[in-house]
Amino acid sequence: MRQYKVPKEFEHYRLDQFIAKKLPAASRNRIQKLIAGGFARLNGRVCAKAARKVLHEDTVEVDIPAPKRTEVLPEKIELDVIYEDKDLIVINKPAGMVVHPAQGHRSGTLVNALLAHCKDLSGIGGVERPGIVHRLDKETSGLIVIAKNDNAHGVLSNAFKNRTVEKRYLAMVHGVVKEDKGTLSAPIGRSQSDRKKMAVIELKTEKEKSDNEKKHRRSKSRAAVTHFSVLKRYKDKTLLDLKLETGRTHQIRVHLSHAGYPIVGDTIYGLKKDRSERMMLHSFFLGFQHPVRDNQVRLEKKPDWKSS
Repeated sequence: MRQYKVPKEFEHYRLDQFIAKKLPAASRNRIQKLIAGGFARLNGRVCAKAARKVLHEDTVEVDIPAPKRTEVLPEKIELDVIYEDKDLIVINKPAGMVVHPAQGHRSGTLVNALLAHCKDLSGIGGVERPGIVHRLDKETSGLIVIAKNDNAHGVLSNAFKNRTVEKRYLAMVHGVVKEDKGTLSAPIGRSQSDRKKMAVIELKTEKEKSDNEKKHRRSKSRAAVTHFSVLKRYKDKTLLDLKLETGRTHQIRVHLSHAGYPIVGDTIYGLKKDRSERMMLHSFFLGFQHPVRDNQVRLEKKPDWKSS
């Protein structure tokens, strides 16, 4: 049971909003489910209303149940461990590996492998996502950090949320990029023509914004910024170093495709005639403050691509 006193600055917050401030790693949906399930108390009494306003000096208690047993089983899958201590582990994920179990991917995931490798993982992410604080697409390879305990999970999740984690990627793209460096800035939301895809969705004028208000709300378009610099130019391809300022779903893939330089091997946003064996997008650098110690963690791992 976790107990918190409501400080003056949080007076009149909704109960779910206040708990979200105290448990930054937990999603709003999960917090609301905890409240509805009777796991939250306000001044000693169960409060099942997420919208209930809290007052200064109120006592809020949250009972986070232990993760339920799951059908996600440990699997002895070889992992490329780049760094590990008692609080976190950083893995070089191979292309083709799904991060966490989902429909159609109940085994062979990074979580399956982690459950076999680690004796204990943070439970904040739930039974399907133990320790997971960020993600990489199935097709994307590279560095991913996983929390081993709830404290590390909360701090790392906050760091990703507040954009204090430096993430850099390498991408081989079709076409020769002329600029040595630049910035791709375009809002990304759910595609209106294919709900399984993301797309650049721009609302340029107030009238357009008004006319498309419902569509915009459904797409949940959000600002997205990607910085790039050219590392090497080939005959018909370019190797890019990319730094994320935001972290939207499929951000790099959407931005580069929108700019006319789709990633080699991208079967969703790339060229239809591309016959590459894999998508050439790799998370090669992670920089963040250690969630427990007072030091910076800076890790780098280049991909094993062949020259193009």
